[in-house]
Amino acid sequence: MGFIVTSSGERSWKGNEPGVVCFVPGFAHINHQKAGVYCLAFELRLLPLDKEVEDNTDANMEGALIARDRVGVQDFVLLDSHTSETSFLNNLRKRYQENLIYTYIGTLLVSVNPYKELDIYTVTQMQLYRGVNFFELPPHLYAIADNAYRVMCSEYNNHFILISGESGAGKTEASKKILQYYAVTCPTTEQLQIVRDRLLLSNPVLEAFGNAKTLRNDNSSRFGKYMDIQFDFKGAPVGGHILSYLIEKSRVVHQNHGERNFHIFYQLLEGGDKDLLCWLGLERNPQKYAYLIQGRCAKVFSINDKNDWKIVRKAFSIIDFTEKDLEHLFGIVASVLHLGNIQFEEDSNGHAIIRNGTQIKWISKVSLTSQVLSPLNVDLAFYARDAVAKAIYGRTFTWLVNKINGSLANKDSTRKTVIGLLDIYGFEVLDTNSFEQFCINYCNEKLQQLLIEMTLKAEQEEYELEGIEWEPIPYFNNKIICDLVEQKHKGIISILDEECLRPGEATDLSFLEKLEEKVGDHAHFVTRKLADQKTRKSIDWVDFRLLHYAGEVTYCAVGFLEKNNDLLYRNLKEVRVKKGMLFLYVATQFKNSLMSLIEILMSKEPSYVRCIKPNENKEPGKFDDFLIRHQVKYLGLMEHLRVRRAGFAYRRKYELFLQRYKSLCPATWPHWHGPAAEGVERLIKHIGYKPEEYKLGRHGSACWRGALARKEAKKRTWAVQIIRKFINGFINRKKPLCPENIEFVRLVQYNYFMKLRDHVPKTVLDKSWLRPPSILEETSEMLKKICIRNLVRKYCRGVTDERKVQLQQKVVASAVFRGKKEGYLQSINQPFADTRLSEYTPSLLKDSALWSLYATPVVKYDRNGFKARERLLVLTQSSAYVVEMAKIKQKIDYATLKGKGGNRCGAFLPVSDPGAEIKGEGTMVFTVGQESQIFKAKNGQLTVVRPQLSSGNVAHTFSSDAQPL
Repeated sequence: MGFIVTSSGERSWKGNEPGVVCFVPGFAHINHQKAGVYCLAFELRLLPLDKEVEDNTDANMEGALIARDRVGVQDFVLLDSHTSETSFLNNLRKRYQENLIYTYIGTLLVSVNPYKELDIYTVTQMQLYRGVNFFELPPHLYAIADNAYRVMCSEYNNHFILISGESGAGKTEASKKILQYYAVTCPTTEQLQIVRDRLLLSNPVLEAFGNAKTLRNDNSSRFGKYMDIQFDFKGAPVGGHILSYLIEKSRVVHQNHGERNFHIFYQLLEGGDKDLLCWLGLERNPQKYAYLIQGRCAKVFSINDKNDWKIVRKAFSIIDFTEKDLEHLFGIVASVLHLGNIQFEEDSNGHAIIRNGTQIKWISKVSLTSQVLSPLNVDLAFYARDAVAKAIYGRTFTWLVNKINGSLANKDSTRKTVIGLLDIYGFEVLDTNSFEQFCINYCNEKLQQLLIEMTLKAEQEEYELEGIEWEPIPYFNNKIICDLVEQKHKGIISILDEECLRPGEATDLSFLEKLEEKVGDHAHFVTRKLADQKTRKSIDWVDFRLLHYAGEVTYCAVGFLEKNNDLLYRNLKEVRVKKGMLFLYVATQFKNSLMSLIEILMSKEPSYVRCIKPNENKEPGKFDDFLIRHQVKYLGLMEHLRVRRAGFAYRRKYELFLQRYKSLCPATWPHWHGPAAEGVERLIKHIGYKPEEYKLGRHGSACWRGALARKEAKKRTWAVQIIRKFINGFINRKKPLCPENIEFVRLVQYNYFMKLRDHVPKTVLDKSWLRPPSILEETSEMLKKICIRNLVRKYCRGVTDERKVQLQQKVVASAVFRGKKEGYLQSINQPFADTRLSEYTPSLLKDSALWSLYATPVVKYDRNGFKARERLLVLTQSSAYVVEMAKIKQKIDYATLKGKGGNRCGAFLPVSDPGAEIKGEGTMVFTVGQESQIFKAKNGQLTVVRPQLSSGNVAHTFSSDAQPL
């Protein structure tokens, strides 16, 4: 018995030939026919593999083979003639005609645009593919999405899905389907539902402002978009972030015949309510606006602008746009349309003037009573008008993306894993190709290079590293074309920048001449001057031609300098140059952003979807062999197939392979004692593999070491990117928060706060505070105040009622004694005694119902002769008692005490600080002397002498109406 291990696990198959142990991609090496039959059975539901098939194997196989002749195989690796391009196309055609638009090449998905709705994107279909092994069900976009998601969750790493193909091949729709799949199948909560809705509805908003009808596509992306979907540790989508690339601003002011401006203009006019249009000064008829009629197809039967407007309006409300935001946004959109209707006339001096100020009024909300005069001539005035319109729309689109990112941002700082979706403009070849097509096709060159680096090139290098015998598969490496465009000082972009920067009158023709001078000998570059006699006829004098990986494209150099220079920002450039700041031209900015994108993608695990356009007319069911053959060729699908077919589809480390399959061999089951490599060799020999059916790597692993090498390369790339980013952040650290310094500032903040956490004052009296960096001084001061308030609050909450009374008494004592009593500061931290009954109070008070607040021994001085008598002074809530031994000698109610000038009271001095009591009215003199003493002075007054008090005599008069007991 042998085993065919497909994605659904082991399936028992009884036959005379040994089966194959492999996980597709590539039912490699043997039994392609039978493996293909079994795989097909999943798709057609003709052969349930869970049932015993020994008795009717031949009949079932015959039926499956007939079906395969009709619909082809679902994985190109199973093709018998896998090297034949004709067989490849035939298989693709068979499946397309049966509405089977998806086919695998291993784990790569080939998708052919059906140009019609298919019932394969329902919630039921989504649930069917959810959590199912990759090859268990027929090829589908959902399988790619689910596989990336499951691997991300199990291995906790980041992924991206690269969707590529030319314009009109279905990339945008594929991206939306994947996003919908995650929204439906991923775990969620009521709170996460908001994030899910925002992720979904960001698409119609960005499509409204960034997509347009072109000759090849009714919903063509005119900007590049990379979206990261962020997932928490549970696998739930919790946020997202969008990067946009090179919005086609020129479309705002000019459209080719048969094309439209961006969707939002037509949606606003068609769907906006009457009051809104009135407020914006707009009419419903798009024919009224110069910027909307150049393509002569403002109305398109396949586009429902009114319905799309409703979707966009709903999306705005979910994505958290306020009414004020929308007023400003729609006001800007309307302003662009009004700008396009401004007309200039020439005055007697040759200057441009605006005689009708209606459009200006709606733009500026200012009524004009006179003509508007411009120092420019009419041609330059129209040019300036268009430049302003393009700049306004470009900046508005950037603001829109940032606003959406704000609503998608996840504030939780815990680690997230991400799946990136790249939906970027496809390769374009128009009748007239300008600067925009040059940038778009350069972008596609870079993505093709990425695919080559991560698949074809990397896999073949892996076999060489492992010492595995391998016949190299030839493929075209487009690095030579990428270098032609982007190489420093020598590439087309550098030459273009030099022409924009150089003094003198640079023109598009001078740029073309410089290209001929510097790259004229390049095999993939040609101009009319450099071409042979036959080629020269198809190239104009202002054209140059590049031989891209997808074919030849002829570019018109007219407008290259203008669009690269972005003349509206010429003044800004001059300001930056004066300040010593680096000014980057448009092409260089795009190149840098593209480099950053490639670095992002290189740091993630890839999945690939290759989209194919079946015909130029968007007709359902039409399969244009010539067009599709061209796409198959330049997408490198045949090379990819050959590598997958010739390679080893299943790769695992020795230890993992042995753990998974040790039960198949008595010698390795249940435990293998010895090196894992020897155990694997014993196992595969027992199963019956032939030497040509497997290879053992030299580095002790049968896994794909290239994947590990790429991971290390990604880490290094990431490290370089981070270092570069933080150096730039340090340079710009003193600027307001911006993309250049935000990462550095966040790191400084994080480090400071982490250090501060361990140095926060622990008590109210601790005045220390960690010194902050300059960018955090204000924040640090606020935190310090909050910390002190918190400590005070915490301290106050811990004060008991008894302690509170003590503190209140201390405050009163401080007002009386501070600076006047020796040793006062040393006594502050000593609590007042509530009572001294245990030491001094006689049993009379202890046994009575009286409860004292304070009791202390004192010396009483008689009025006559001032004879000293020892007494006990007891203070209660309402009265004071003078006690002699066990007898209460006198009671003094506090209410009876009176004084002159606020200083009249009965006077008693503690033993440690002798005092006196005077009945009636008398005078006690306090003075300073060498030592403490109390005596009757010559004038008959009781005198108290205390050392080191303030100089001078202080006379106090006391009286007492207390009644002796």
